Amino acid sequence: MSPLGDLIEIDAATVLVLGQELDLVHGRPDVANTLAHRTGDTLVLVDTGVTPAFRDALREAADRVGPWSRALVLTTHGHPDHVGNNDLADELGVPVEHYVPALDVDQMRDPVAYWLRALRRIDWAAGLPAPPDVLAHELVSLFRPMRPFGATTRTYEERPPELIRLGSVRFVGWTFADGAVRVLRSQGHCAGHVIVHLRDCGVLHLSDEGNGACGAMADADQLKIQTVLGAVARLFEEGAAEHLTDGHTFAVRGRDEAVSFLDGLLEQATALHGVALRLTGEGGGRIRPSAFTAGYAAAVTELGIGGANPNAMFLAMMAVNQLGELGLRPESDEADAPWSRPALHEPPQV
Repeated sequence: MSPLGDLIEIDAATVLVLGQELDLVHGRPDVANTLAHRTGDTLVLVDTGVTPAFRDALREAADRVGPWSRALVLTTHGHPDHVGNNDLADELGVPVEHYVPALDVDQMRDPVAYWLRALRRIDWAAGLPAPPDVLAHELVSLFRPMRPFGATTRTYEERPPELIRLGSVRFVGWTFADGAVRVLRSQGHCAGHVIVHLRDCGVLHLSDEGNGACGAMADADQLKIQTVLGAVARLFEEGAAEHLTDGHTFAVRGRDEAVSFLDGLLEQATALHGVALRLTGEGGGRIRPSAFTAGYAAAVTELGIGGANPNAMFLAMMAVNQLGELGLRPESDEADAPWSRPALHEPPQV
């Protein structure tokens, strides 16, 4: 059964609200986990998920951690499963601030265009249930109602950036509620992604940076994903964080379990890079995405690597990103055109 709306109490002032997995076959959207936290007289909501049922659960969580007389709503990134209920900020009945990442505003305004870009990169993939333009509309239509902006919405980047020290690790980001809430730039899972540290309860919310060993979206940055996973692991080793939560794992991890989980993701990323080198090396560094994805999928299964919402569509998106990570580029715009490494030395000019 879906855990949608179930609550995990971390402490008297902090609750993780559980979402649900994507089910394309039955037309069910994924819904991201969110956090409800109180520091002093301020309610902090980290993401708002999507669907009316989840909105009700988020209200219940906010009431549980009360009382509060002001609110801070933080969006970790612009994907539909995280932002659909953002206008809840307008209904809390108290002074409220709401922040979103500037680099994700365009996809929040036009999620169809964002997903169309992602799907066109895998137009060759067998098993896509519809052409990219049709599928992009169908996917986005699952996330209803979609209200990513409210009356108070601003971007984080309108505030001066701060150098934030947590243990021995330095981040750039923004602090709120007299330093009790730290928003840290990560930008791996997608262009604007942030993670959130809640000082009073020791929670580090990774959101979707831990979705898998290789980011799937077209604007994912593999190096940033791996860098933030390593930095967060150090925070837990040093005791600067006590509880790890994320956008799609229905659990709260303590310090030792968090380090093991993060190390595991980095080990998986290293293993998949090695698999990709083997697959491309067999053809002299030139391979079609369809052939690469078939071998990549077999390796993912053998290694037991899943990630959030595992399915053939996201796997193909991961595979394309992995080819790019190796430095390969498509030889043409045709579907399933071979990828190869650009020549490092230009031929002599005649």
